[in-house]
Amino acid sequence: MKLESPAFAHGAAIPPEFAFARPDPATRMALSSNRSPALVWSEVPEGTKSFVLLCHDPEVPTVADDVNKDDRRVPFDLPRFDFFHWVLMDLAADARAIPEGFGSEGIQPHGKPGPEAPNGCRHGTNDYTLWFTGDPAMEGRYFGYDGPCPPFNDTVIHPYTFTLYALDVARCPVEDVVDGRTVRQAIEGHVLARAELTGTYTLADDARAR
Repeated sequence: MKLESPAFAHGAAIPPEFAFARPDPATRMALSSNRSPALVWSEVPEGTKSFVLLCHDPEVPTVADDVNKDDRRVPFDLPRFDFFHWVLMDLAADARAIPEGFGSEGIQPHGKPGPEAPNGCRHGTNDYTLWFTGDPAMEGRYFGYDGPCPPFNDTVIHPYTFTLYALDVARCPVEDVVDGRTVRQAIEGHVLARAELTGTYTLADDARAR
């Protein structure tokens, strides 16, 4: 399969309108428009009965002590983990595109509703559900897409990988509220093909890729 976006090329920077936060010269970062990008795909294998889409950032700091601190930098060699930004299930077998804004149109404190999504799809929770735990202004269950928001003082350029899976089942074999890790494990053994599209994003002028 082949996965593309009219918003950015593979390996290129993701435009700020598709991010949760954008650079701001006065405050280092500010909330952005947080629109989900359009995606299109082709070369689908025979026997495909549905699709799952996951978007994750593998470079999120495992320790938050230095995150977004004006007098510190997030170390380049700090261990990192996967942070899921979008979990979309049950895309129809004849689908070949997701329109811009399908998963998000702006930032909604406490999270967008789910798991029901348009066109018979389901959304899982993204990892802002975990990130905002304990924050009274933002805490909640975050369904759908919520875009890049890397630390403004990180030394690493973050890659965001959109992965489309063609499945041999018409419904992703999970129930209730699920996250990206659960979905990725549940579809093992059902994947006919996969395609990836990676964009980059940073809020620090001097960050570099690992």
